[in-house]
Amino acid sequence: MRKLFIYVILVVLACGFIMKDSYRRVINESFTAGEVLEYRLHYGFLNIGESVIEVSPTLYRINERICYKVNVSGRTSGTFEVGYKVRDTWRSYIDTSALIPQRFYTNIQENKYRKEEWVFFDHIRKTVRSEEKNQETKEFTIPSNVQDLVSGYYYLRTLDFNKYREGDTIAVSAFFDDEFYNFKVKFRGRGEVKTKFGKIKCLKITPIMPDNQLFKDENAIRIWISDDENKIPIKVESEFSFLPGVIEVELKRHKGLKNDIHFY
Repeated sequence: MRKLFIYVILVVLACGFIMKDSYRRVINESFTAGEVLEYRLHYGFLNIGESVIEVSPTLYRINERICYKVNVSGRTSGTFEVGYKVRDTWRSYIDTSALIPQRFYTNIQENKYRKEEWVFFDHIRKTVRSEEKNQETKEFTIPSNVQDLVSGYYYLRTLDFNKYREGDTIAVSAFFDDEFYNFKVKFRGRGEVKTKFGKIKCLKITPIMPDNQLFKDENAIRIWISDDENKIPIKVESEFSFLPGVIEVELKRHKGLKNDIHFY
């Protein structure tokens, strides 16, 4: 009986170590706690909004894992608010080691539309639970290393783009709005962007958009990220099916970067 008891204890401990070690480890040389990026949105000469992406200086423990808290906020401004007022927030608690989400929060306020939701990830049991305000709780089975919208962006920043050739695609599994996506990003090579800080060398990427009525085509979003260890978004162009021209997002301010950034 004693040997049986010891055997059971050893099995439990072994399972505990297996669960602990089941997380991947991602080397992150691109960002750290305290990073703040501010952006200006404009349509032609009109300033139509602003966005802030902030990594909290404080680390959090979620599911017994150390996490970054990343807050993304977007809002309209000026005369654009007369027709369409936006106050959106996305918040992700990202595992500092595995670069996957442990918890995700959404608060959408667009004109009269409202949506508030918490999403809880359990990567050991491979399940996710979504709790939307005034709605029934839902549970789903998830694949390994699934991302949310925010954590997926931070994971992409850790990739070594020297391993990719122009035209290559990068696939990331993502969970959003109670659905799973095999999100793909196309690497479009390198170039440079002129900013208020000077010119900077950039990597060019394009999220491949599925057929929808919102964006013009699968290449409707074009992103330039700094071609350095930071890999921060410098500029974004978006083309919408219902709007002529391009909406641009440009870097307005940055602080707390993990590495020096070089404009010239």
